[in-house]
Amino acid sequence: MPHIQQLSSHVADLIAAGEVVERPASVVKELLENAIDAGATAVTVEIQNGGMTYLRVTDNGCGIERDELPTAFLRHATSKLRTAEDLSAIGTLGFRGEALAAISAVSHLDIFSRVRGTQSGASLHLDGGVPGSVTDAGCPEGTSIIVRDLFYNTPARLKFMKRDSAEAAAISGLVAHLALSHPSISFQLIKDGEAALHTPGDGVLRSAVYAALGREFALNLAEVNCLDGDLSVHGFITHPLSGRGTRGMQTFFVNGRFVKSQLLTAALEEAYANRIMKGKFPGCVLFVDLPCDMVDVNVHPAKTVVKFLNEKAIFDLVYHGAMAALDGDTAPKAAGANPVQQVQNPRTDFFTSMTAEQYRAQGAGQEKKPAAPQFKTKIPPVSSELSGMVSLSDFTRRAEASAPRSYPSIPSAPTQTPAAPVIEGTPEIASVPAPDPAPKAVSAAEPEQLTFVPESVTPWRIAGEVLDTYIVCEDGEKNVWLIDKHAAHERINFDRLRENAEPIMPQALLTPLVADLPAAEYTALVGQFALLREFGFSCEEFGDGSVLIREIPSDIDSGDAVNAIEELAGKLATAHSADPTSARDALLHTIACKAAIKGGWKTSAEELRVLVDRVQSGEIQFCPHGRPVKVKLTKYELEKMFKRA
Repeated sequence: MPHIQQLSSHVADLIAAGEVVERPASVVKELLENAIDAGATAVTVEIQNGGMTYLRVTDNGCGIERDELPTAFLRHATSKLRTAEDLSAIGTLGFRGEALAAISAVSHLDIFSRVRGTQSGASLHLDGGVPGSVTDAGCPEGTSIIVRDLFYNTPARLKFMKRDSAEAAAISGLVAHLALSHPSISFQLIKDGEAALHTPGDGVLRSAVYAALGREFALNLAEVNCLDGDLSVHGFITHPLSGRGTRGMQTFFVNGRFVKSQLLTAALEEAYANRIMKGKFPGCVLFVDLPCDMVDVNVHPAKTVVKFLNEKAIFDLVYHGAMAALDGDTAPKAAGANPVQQVQNPRTDFFTSMTAEQYRAQGAGQEKKPAAPQFKTKIPPVSSELSGMVSLSDFTRRAEASAPRSYPSIPSAPTQTPAAPVIEGTPEIASVPAPDPAPKAVSAAEPEQLTFVPESVTPWRIAGEVLDTYIVCEDGEKNVWLIDKHAAHERINFDRLRENAEPIMPQALLTPLVADLPAAEYTALVGQFALLREFGFSCEEFGDGSVLIREIPSDIDSGDAVNAIEELAGKLATAHSADPTSARDALLHTIACKAAIKGGWKTSAEELRVLVDRVQSGEIQFCPHGRPVKVKLTKYELEKMFKRA
């Protein structure tokens, strides 16, 4: 039986170093955290060969006393803790007292330090953790630590190091994280003699984001600022349309410390539900601040994993903060925010321009001219093209029910209209003159009218529709908007279904339909028959992977029923089985999509007005799948296309 014996101090130090120092980036992390805790306002990191052969961290912090230099490299030596009670309220980045000892144990290390206000500094050299003598040294105020030949005495660790480029990339990411968490400190990174990163240190977070994460990321951000008692979250999150393929651009800080937290990630991504494209992930730079006794940072040697005392409160804080930022950022600005009157016409004798509001105001006071000759228009075959759609009256009633606002009713058409000549063989009628744009008061005794915002009182104007799919709209700020009518109607249907507490009215099929499904999708669908019944689908097993469909929601056309079930089964097969909300949302997505206006369909002007109203008011922003509902083209962008800018 092997005998138990105590390890030598050198072997113990090597083991301890392996827990703290995994790679060159670990060394940079520990040294930068010490520099920040020392009150530095400028820090420079220099590396060569990925930090394996040469690594230097220089700061202008408070420095280390000459007599305390040897003590700083002893295990469990620190200036940041005194009593056991301090462990429950850790407010510094470095505190374990093992960083310098661990780094010196696996490298050749030199330290130069000068305390603020003193005339000279001191230096110390260590080989494999063994210190030499302290000597005088001329150096600037602050501390400079040079690490050479990392892991020279631990070949087992050395052979697991990655390429120099990979190690350098890890250091770059680390410096970027610390630069983001401390925008008031100027960070500089020099790789192999070339400047790779330099933040201004002006205290502005957006400046640090711009320098650390790049221009493209910094220009697509929404600001987050949420407070709940002693808890707060602030920072930036990316627009839903700027989603990334990975979570690599998600950066979280807890009390100024960079952390990796599944809780925070889940809270952020939950706020983007039904807003971001499938397979895309949001980016962020978020700071969560809370009392020190509500978070445990001493659960991992690298201090990147934390535990929260009240996880639900933290989840809700981040979730609602991100939701508020997304809702506020994507809402369109009110037309006329930048008065057009500020732009003066330098030549009054030439063309004179006016706003749409001025034009309408001018026209309102003029005498009404006789109606122009009426042109004959053909009546489109509505029944064949709009099969499966929600009726206009039903569509409008739902829009009114879900909208928290009311608008004046459109005045009714004249009761008597001269009959237009009808040409035999071609069913045509003369178009009716447009009603007066000024809305009239509607008494309670009058029948229910179709309600939507008249064009005369809205800050936007419908210019038309192209490809029977996209609505062209112009606002008062000279912006042109392209609105996807299918995506907008799909979102309206989805919100209505999700908020409706009553079961959906089903319609029975004269002849049941059969959907043949793969085994996995069949199993997933059969397990959700009760949920299907809640939303108007009545299905039953038909054997051999087939499902019999007897009833479908009244909003869905029978021709889309089988396709809807197949699509729904595919979503349920990939949804999280433990999350009933995922299955419900998958069903609502399918119903909303199948019941929505399709691209290529003929749509009446009234329906277009309702869609534009819901979209331009900010109520509808994304389709349930996260696709954009509208796209904006500014006047400058259009003029640039035509080489006018």
